[in-house]
Amino acid sequence: MDKKKAAALPALSKTVLETDTNDADATVLELDELWSFVLRKANKAWIWIALCRKTRQVVAYAVGDRSEKTGQKLWEAITQRISCRALLYRFLGRLSGSYSQREQHTAVGKETGETAHVERWNNTLRQRLARFVRKTLSFSKSMFMHDACLRLFLHRYNRERVSILI
Repeated sequence: MDKKKAAALPALSKTVLETDTNDADATVLELDELWSFVLRKANKAWIWIALCRKTRQVVAYAVGDRSEKTGQKLWEAITQRISCRALLYRFLGRLSGSYSQREQHTAVGKETGETAHVERWNNTLRQRLARFVRKTLSFSKSMFMHDACLRLFLHRYNRERVSILI
C-alpha cells in the first residue's frame, strides 16, 4: 500500500452506521487497548479501540504509546463521532483527567465481562492480520504502514458489519 492508497481511504466515520441517540444500547462504547510492535519488540505501538456495543463496529481508534496523550486522541476521535451515554473501559489508570470524570464512564475489570466484545475484536484483529500477533515473523517496518494496514482493516471490518446489520 503506498501513500496515495492510504490517503484515498475515507474517514472511519463514513463506515459506521448512524447512532440512534434514543437507544441506550447504541450509545454504549467498550474501550480497550492492545499492543503490537513496529520493526522490533522494543518499539511497542499501542492501539486504543472504541467499539459500539450494539453494532460491534469500531467507532474510533488511536495509535500511539500507552500515555494519557494517546487516550486523549481516542477521546477526541470518539466525541467527533458520537454522543455516548456510557463508556466501559478496562485500562484503569490511563484515563484520568476531565474526559473520564463523568459518572457514566466506568472502569471495569476483565472478569466482569463488560468488555467482552472489544476483547473478542482484539482477537479477531490478531487472527486476521499477522503483523498484530505478538509472537510472529510478520511485522511492520514503519509506523506509517502499521497505521495504514490497521485503517484498511477497520474500514473492511466496519463495512462487513454494516452488511450483516442491514
